[in-house]
Amino acid sequence: MMPSALVTGVSSGIGEAIALVLLEAEYDVMGLSRRAPAIKDDRFSWRGTDLGDLAQVQEVAQQLQAPDLLVHAAGFMVTGALGELKAEDLAGMHAVHVQAPMVLVNSLAPKMADGSRIILMGSRTMTGVAGKSQYAATKSALAGLSRSWAMELAPRGITCNVVAPGPTNTPMMVDPRRAGVPPVTPPLGALVDPADVAALVLFLGGEHGKSITGQVMTICGGASLKS
Repeated sequence: MMPSALVTGVSSGIGEAIALVLLEAEYDVMGLSRRAPAIKDDRFSWRGTDLGDLAQVQEVAQQLQAPDLLVHAAGFMVTGALGELKAEDLAGMHAVHVQAPMVLVNSLAPKMADGSRIILMGSRTMTGVAGKSQYAATKSALAGLSRSWAMELAPRGITCNVVAPGPTNTPMMVDPRRAGVPPVTPPLGALVDPADVAALVLFLGGEHGKSITGQVMTICGGASLKS
């Protein structure tokens, strides 16, 4: 029987790259996203879901089979400096980045098999970046969630980690909502490749990820070296 994965945010970017690498590794993949992905594979299924609509996420979570690997990759960024911040932007990012995975993990973790994996997509921005305070706040919350869940799930051999990419070559880079703070090319000379993030997720979700839990793993092209 093939392992199963649930991946959010599969319509583009990191979520799409993760779904594709898992399919290549012969996972059965269920994707959740607002927009339909272009992924064509007999082992891929998709359900249209607005991850910012918590009632909708709750309904979907109750209907899903518990996966062997749960990856929450859905996200978006709105930038803004002090004096320009909008409460509704924070609420929207908090719903997608924090509340949606809470609903999914709360519903599915009790039904997941021992030895399963949970991976949340954080950001190098979690440590704080000027002009990205609201985004940083929602992403940094994932570290507390993940570490707490890792403690609760350790007796069952279920790991829970955060993967924190730096500037990544995805459609988010040209999203007008982040225009106030454009991406900076990391020291290694290129934006992070989504396939590299997906490869790290594949490792953490596989057999040799069994000894890693409660951690934040940064993949940033050396951007952290400037901090």
